[in-house]
Amino acid sequence: MATKTTIRVRQTGSSTRRPAYQAATLKGLGLGRIGRERELEDTPAVRGMIRKVAHLIEIVD
Repeated sequence: MATKTTIRVRQTGSSTRRPAYQAATLKGLGLGRIGRERELEDTPAVRGMIRKVAHLIEIVD
């Protein structure tokens, strides 16, 4: 059985004064405050969400 890979992301920018879809995407990723981190499953859907708000988050090693 293959192990599932994960991605760790940290929010670096605020969702204030951003389009509603970007704030909703951050919420969908489990983020909402600057500095909050989440470990997410590496799936195409999550990668797409990360791409939409790439300017507000960073990938943490």
